[in-house]
Formats: sequence, C-alpha cells, structure tokens
Amino acid sequence: MEAINRSAKYSYFVLEEFECGIALTGTEIKAIRNGKVNLKDSYAIIKNNEVYLLNTHISEYKEGNIFNHNPRRTRKLLLHKKEILKLKSKVNEEGLTLIPLKLYFKKNKVKILLGLCKGKKNFDKRETIKERDLLRETRKVNKYKY
Repeated sequence: MEAINRSAKYSYFVLEEFECGIALTGTEIKAIRNGKVNLKDSYAIIKNNEVYLLNTHISEYKEGNIFNHNPRRTRKLLLHKKEILKLKSKVNEEGLTLIPLKLYFKKNKVKILLGLCKGKKNFDKRETIKERDLLRETRKVNKYKY
C-alpha cells in the first residue's frame, strides 16, 4: 500500500527528501493497510526539536472499538537529531516547508517520504502543466508510431 501526495510536486519545488518513521496506533496501521489515508493539505512542523505531522487524514478503522483514533490528530515523525537540526535551520533561515510526499510500508513499518520544499509561483505551475502536456503528447505520438 502506498499513498502519494499528488498536489505536492505540482505546488512545490522539492529540494531534498528524507525518509522518516511515524508513531502510530494499532487502528491507524490497520486503516493505512486498507488504504484509508489522505496526505493532501498535510505538512510537518518542528517544535521542541521534534518533528510533527499535521492535517493528515487517516480514517477510522471500521472494526475498531472504543480505542479507535482521531482521524486528524498530530503525529510524531521519527528522525535522527542531526537531520532534525538540519531541517530546522533550513526551514527557519530559507523559508522552506516540510511536505509529506509519500506514505508507504518498508519491512512492515510505515515510512513517510518528507520533502523539503519551496513554494511555486503561478507561472511555475503553468510551466509544469505545459511540460506534462508535452510529455503526454509525445507518448501518444510514439505509441502510434510504427
């Protein structure tokens, strides 16, 4: 199972990527395995030298009981201290943002690909659309070429 934040690469320039773990409860893991996760509009912040993931929606587990989780709760991300300090300096000095790009399983552990991103302007977004359309057209021409 893999959840991808499709709007991230459209709205941001991804400068660096970091793979990090995430602290979850049992019902959250089961909901993620069922594909009930949405990374759109989510972001990460650094508070007290710890990284937290905000606004990520993991739906409640259908078979969960009173121990079911809050779908939009703040979740702690697991990174090494050096990585956190590096991210903190770049976010504070250069005005960059931490955006989750992908959520996936690796050896039965949930991992998040966190991107250090810079926001795109409207003309950059139009360029992205032009490149995507051009690539689509060339694929279509090459597909029907004999």
